[in-house]
Amino acid sequence: MYARILSAAVQGIDAYIVKVEVHLDTALPTYTTVGLPDGAVRESRERVNAAIKNSGFLFPRKRITVNLAPAAIKKEGSSFDLPIALGILAATGQVSTDNVQRTVLLGELALDGSLRPVRGALPIAADLVDRRIVSMALPETNSNEAAMIEGLKVYPLKNLREAVDFLNGEAVIEPVSVNPESLFNVAIKYPVDFSDVRGQEHAKRALEVSAAGGHNVLMIGPPGSGKTMLAKRLPTIMPSLTLDDALETTKIYSVGGYLPPHTPLLSVRPFRNPHHTISDAGLIGGGQIPRPGEVSLAHKGVLFLDELPEFKKNVLEVLRQPIEDGQVTITRSKMSVTYPANFNLVAAMNPCPCGYYGHPSRECRCSAVQVQKYRGHVSGPLLDRIDIHIEVPAIEYKDLASDTSGESSAAIKDRVMAARHIQTERFRHIPTLCVNADMGTRENRKYCRISSEGELLIKSAMDSLGLSARAYDRILKVSRTIADLENVPDIKPEHLAEAIQYRSLDRELWI
Repeated sequence: MYARILSAAVQGIDAYIVKVEVHLDTALPTYTTVGLPDGAVRESRERVNAAIKNSGFLFPRKRITVNLAPAAIKKEGSSFDLPIALGILAATGQVSTDNVQRTVLLGELALDGSLRPVRGALPIAADLVDRRIVSMALPETNSNEAAMIEGLKVYPLKNLREAVDFLNGEAVIEPVSVNPESLFNVAIKYPVDFSDVRGQEHAKRALEVSAAGGHNVLMIGPPGSGKTMLAKRLPTIMPSLTLDDALETTKIYSVGGYLPPHTPLLSVRPFRNPHHTISDAGLIGGGQIPRPGEVSLAHKGVLFLDELPEFKKNVLEVLRQPIEDGQVTITRSKMSVTYPANFNLVAAMNPCPCGYYGHPSRECRCSAVQVQKYRGHVSGPLLDRIDIHIEVPAIEYKDLASDTSGESSAAIKDRVMAARHIQTERFRHIPTLCVNADMGTRENRKYCRISSEGELLIKSAMDSLGLSARAYDRILKVSRTIADLENVPDIKPEHLAEAIQYRSLDRELWI
């Protein structure tokens, strides 16, 4: 007796079809799962056994062989519970085999036969549409998530009994209907705003430049100066996500199992703030079957690294690839997975271990050696990849006591959107470029031409600050963004002067 059920799994943020084959033999009762299953898949034997019996069906006392094809790819997770159970019931004639061949099924079974949510419903649904498979049945909790993909009938299931009745034609289940556009537009809302920030006009200007050109930022200042407060508000002035970007971001959260309950679509830019004790695998992603790390969860949003020198040095160094490439590749012996990781990096640190080096009213208790060692945790090559370095000084009392609200995020965002529109037009024939921060050497030469006066200014800065060639490129990119914010075609000396100001900390603090 043989039955085959269609299911699916994810590898990275891409999905692939898994054929769950069940064979029953009249030998001594055993249960074997083949096809490179992990521990969770092998344990499905007990869940499937209990769920079938507690749902009122007969579990066969035969030799049961379950094969998960393709057998060369390692399978993980509990989403194969439902197709395995239905395969066993189909092989024993308790489920009609007519409908199981046309519907992709997945779901984790509880011992009482109820269905629990699974990871990766959204990328699986997208892959099924590409394969022209039009029907999918999965736990009710995941149904709205999968229904975000148009052209796919998504049937919500509560338990194994309902799944059997549906496949046997004894129960009618209406497919879930979701309007992605309306859901996307309603959910765009941030709980914070730049109007909450008192003072720090220089830092707010730098973050505006960062949002306009996609530049990474390092903020240096004493405790309580508002670095975290500023970083949390950066997503509010970045351009709103498009629906395609929102779906791509949601796929990553779906694969990792981080999608919040009752949230089928992430419509705001993510803000990730990992603790400084995080490992390199936690930041970049990893595991025997690689999962997305913080850099991928921050895709299309902001990755905020507070207390930057407190992170392990090897953890910081692995940031180089995603910062440069906008993606991260994780290689294991049996697979290689690439996750998108196109984020704005915002880092914050104190000027010294105690935090009060150079403070106008607080005395620094750190020795010169301690200060140098603290700063040495952040390497020069990593600093070169951060376009904007700014000081965030302690807030003065007059700013804290002021009743005047700061400029709203909406007003700043309007200027950012205007600058982004200029960049979209500039790079419309270069699909790999979206913002000024993405420009390479060739684009820098083409779009960042400066006058002879500007050349003298930047040459003087290079000589006096000892900036690297990469820092030179960063200055040109940032000055191009500043010119875009002013809606002028040419980079003027004042634009270069402001951009150089954002690099002056290279020499002032680090040597």
